[in-house]
Amino acid sequence: MVTHEDVRTLALALPDTREDGPLVFSVRNGDKYKGIAWPWRERVHPRKPRVVNHDVLAVRVADLDAKELLLLSDPDTFFTEPHYDGYPAVLVRLGRVTRTALRGLLQQACAAQAPKSARGRSTRATTAAPAARRKAATRSPRT
Repeated sequence: MVTHEDVRTLALALPDTREDGPLVFSVRNGDKYKGIAWPWRERVHPRKPRVVNHDVLAVRVADLDAKELLLLSDPDTFFTEPHYDGYPAVLVRLGRVTRTALRGLLQQACAAQAPKSARGRSTRATTAAPAARRKAATRSPRT
């Protein structure tokens, strides 16, 4: 079980992340901030406004494939509703998710909302080096 304080601690430990309201977190993207997690506003009655459900957190995911994978992996922890159809976010039951799983989700949310120039920096550096070495090794010497 993850508490609200756990959510706050995990989210604010990420770089360039801020809390915009109670359990509403965003990450800097240039001169703007983009949402990574926020409380679920549940529709309890069709004719009444949505109400914050403090036991569920909406978390941004990379894309709809990542969302589908989470939904299939653990439907007791991750779910969605029609309001989020076609949108890359998953609803997370805080009473079921582990701190480790939530940390990973928040890290992925930050990566999904980070500036394009910051995405994949570490992987680009590690994958480019072997490719450059292979290219250099296959070059024929100049004559």
